[in-house]
Amino acid sequence: MDENPKLLVIGHTASDVIIQVNDFPKINTSTHMESMKKLYGGAGANVAMVAAICGLDTTLVSAVGENFKQSDYYNSFEDNNINTDYLIYVEGEPNATAIMVNNDNSDQVTYFYEGAGGKFSNYDVPVEAIDKVDFVHLATGDPDYNWKASCEAKRQGKGVSFDPGQDLTIYPAERLKQVIENSTILFGNNYEIDRIINILGMDIDGLLGLGPEIIIKTCRENGSILYTKEGKITVDAISRPAVDPTGAGDSYKAAFLYYYLNDKSLEEAIKFASSVSSFIVEKQGCQTNIPSLQQALERMNSFYDD
Repeated sequence: MDENPKLLVIGHTASDVIIQVNDFPKINTSTHMESMKKLYGGAGANVAMVAAICGLDTTLVSAVGENFKQSDYYNSFEDNNINTDYLIYVEGEPNATAIMVNNDNSDQVTYFYEGAGGKFSNYDVPVEAIDKVDFVHLATGDPDYNWKASCEAKRQGKGVSFDPGQDLTIYPAERLKQVIENSTILFGNNYEIDRIINILGMDIDGLLGLGPEIIIKTCRENGSILYTKEGKITVDAISRPAVDPTGAGDSYKAAFLYYYLNDKSLEEAIKFASSVSSFIVEKQGCQTNIPSLQQALERMNSFYDD
């Protein structure tokens, strides 16, 4: 791998509205909001931001609103040296917006307006951008666009990680299977991996047989499990007071890729990923509390060396 590995992230850039309630309301009722904040988000942008802060040479491909270049959000990409040359500016559309409602049990319901992000399928896959990097991460986004990007990355001999996330529900079974076949790493939380297993009618070994060398299942406070054909590695979560779970999974994936692309062991990589994600939950917002590399290493070493 290069001295400074190059990562291409494909996925949504969104404006997040994060709402906290005591309990979710029942149908045809309302509930009081304890708080509401507007923050930066989108799975693609979250991964790109954390990866860049960790130290990866990061490029983002995302469909954004036509005025996005004049926003503070765009400036934050520039400030963190994220390559924005391949952003797709969609005329007449606002940026994607995610409205996330969390209850006191740390459960979450998300409403997502695609806006510009829904226009991915109107554009060509960035062949040139894929050619310039070592690895491609596919976050939430259009299933057909992600499939075409995975095909191009595989054709060029690039590694691919795939995180369907909350867009898993819009993937037809065959398209989901095709993207997984092109992937080196499959990411998902316990609900998502179980749903993929159910959709495709196969177990973890069956998924590994499709193509991925690594499957990672995150289980919130119960830690994470990494599966390969050689066996599995289980790592405890780093327990921290959880203010907001939003974006923790994205930061986990970015941090794992940073270690993985820098040729660290798989166990070290999931420990580092757990450390980074533990910072994210401490404050509200996906990009509000991204740690420095040194902070993440110190917490990792302190927790796992005990």
